[in-house]
Amino acid sequence: MASSAVVEAARRALGPVGAFLPVPVGRAAPIDLQRDAVRRLERAGYRAAWTNEGVGGKDALVQLAVLMAATERMVFGTGIANIWARSPQTAHGASALLAQAYPGRFVLGLGVGYPQQAASAGREFGRPLATMRDYLDRMSAPTQLPAPEVAYPRIIGANGPKMLALAAEATDGAMPALKPPEFTAQARQLLGPDKLLVVFTHASEDGDVQATTAQVREHLAAGADHVLLGLPIGTDFSVGVDYLELLAPAVTEIT
Repeated sequence: MASSAVVEAARRALGPVGAFLPVPVGRAAPIDLQRDAVRRLERAGYRAAWTNEGVGGKDALVQLAVLMAATERMVFGTGIANIWARSPQTAHGASALLAQAYPGRFVLGLGVGYPQQAASAGREFGRPLATMRDYLDRMSAPTQLPAPEVAYPRIIGANGPKMLALAAEATDGAMPALKPPEFTAQARQLLGPDKLLVVFTHASEDGDVQATTAQVREHLAAGADHVLLGLPIGTDFSVGVDYLELLAPAVTEIT
């Protein structure tokens, strides 16, 4: 599938708004609680949900496989899968397998992370732009057992112009995080019209549904294809899911 077709399919599947699963401090939520959460969010009207990843503790791609199996049509993405957690060829193989098992329901978001994450994996962090470029190049390197030949959207975390330029050159799009709508407009200009632009932002912390809805609309008007709603790091998982469910009637109606 051509890159433009992959992007268009992802836009249709994701819709304008997605839910970022809450990230508690310390131990991850039990998987049964996560299954119940994504079923609730799907019933509430969210078409997409996203998860995070560090290095160690959990594998975001395994997590998504479990959550995809628990839902009927919800699209899942990694926001962001850490490049130090697995080799490029393994990332591609796992992603292609998920895309084959759940057609149209998977988006791979990749991020370069931090020097301490590279060190924890016994690797040299290097220069972020060159590191990410090398990782993307090596994803398609030959392996003993080739990955399924299945197309899936591939985006990278990008909070600056150089990483956005790499996203435009070598991937299907980008995910800036915690930036104002003005940056979203700049990102769209750098990416051009044919790339996927997923924007991560925090929902209003004081429970103001109107403020959160207005924030989503501003990012979409500035050029985002999909706005990913997260909560402050450390929010209790169950409390966070309750709040995302509360927001659903307002944000899932945005077009």
